Amino acid sequence: MRLGRHSFADDAMLVMAIVNRTPDSFYDQGATFAEDKAMERVDLVVEQGADIVDIGGVKAAPGGDVDVAEEIDRVAGLVARVREAHPQLVVSVDTWRAEVGEAVCAAGADVLNDAWGGADPGLVDVAAAHDVAIICTHTGGVEPRTRPFRTGFEGDVVADVIEGVLGYAERAVAAGVARESVVIDPAHDFGKNTHHTLEVTRRLDEMVDTGWPVLVSLSNKDFVGETLDRPVDQRLIGTLATTAVSAWLGARVYRVHEVSETRQVLDMVATLRGERPPARTIRGLA
Repeated sequence: MRLGRHSFADDAMLVMAIVNRTPDSFYDQGATFAEDKAMERVDLVVEQGADIVDIGGVKAAPGGDVDVAEEIDRVAGLVARVREAHPQLVVSVDTWRAEVGEAVCAAGADVLNDAWGGADPGLVDVAAAHDVAIICTHTGGVEPRTRPFRTGFEGDVVADVIEGVLGYAERAVAAGVARESVVIDPAHDFGKNTHHTLEVTRRLDEMVDTGWPVLVSLSNKDFVGETLDRPVDQRLIGTLATTAVSAWLGARVYRVHEVSETRQVLDMVATLRGERPPARTIRGLA
């Protein structure tokens, strides 16, 4: 897998830390809206072991309008600062707009994280022109920043998700994006109710079996809250349980709020799978 200027082994499990330059994000309620606060967050997650930062300038849920110019103003300058301060870090930007993609790639982004399933068909052309990676998600064709309402699938939801993301991935490759720079994401909760998201999660190995690296964005989402009947600030345990299952099933990238906890879960799963040795072994040996 190649993400911009960075390459990773086939069995690497990567932590993507969320950095919101929004005043109204559902999780942190604007704690990193100020650029300096966002930069402090970047420095912290790097120290905690993040491999990627995912910078977003527009919250996913409905809310105040953010036009292209405002989104660029929120994210492009931060991308440049992060690129200079942490050259070893993969810099991703969460956007569905081609104009924003152009600006952040010029500023040094390595990944365009399109959470809205190709709503702007020009985004793949931007990724190809700048030789950056793109994350191809499944949203069932819903409009950006809308919530699902009585969402249904005529057949198998997992088959629908796989068909959608593979179609997007192949469109990206046809546009000129390097095949090793395409990542697929079932987009938990996006265009789905909790039953759909749980089914996709328990059958995540079917996405992995397509051969494309799989990203999961699980962190504190509504499917966790509804499953356990927990508010946003009490969803960490459910998130980490889902992370462990997803890791066992073969997902490669984890978009999260809590970096150090996620890193420990992924390391434990990798060790259980025989892909990573224990950090130390003295029990029964000394």
